Amino acid sequence: MSGFKDKIEGAVDKVKGEVKDQFGKLTNDKGKQIEGKIDKAKGSIKNTIGEVKDTLDK
Repeated sequence: MSGFKDKIEGAVDKVKGEVKDQFGKLTNDKGKQIEGKIDKAKGSIKNTIGEVKDTLDK
């Protein structure tokens, strides 16, 4: 259960990153696209941390 929070935060970061990435594409703002890609990467990392915590809790 300890990994649940990390998974939720990861999902939020992924969604936030996707929105920034798409907005950057729409407005041709490379900086915003990069921010979005970074947020998506952070989300993936948090999700993986959550998975590891859940595995260790078993």
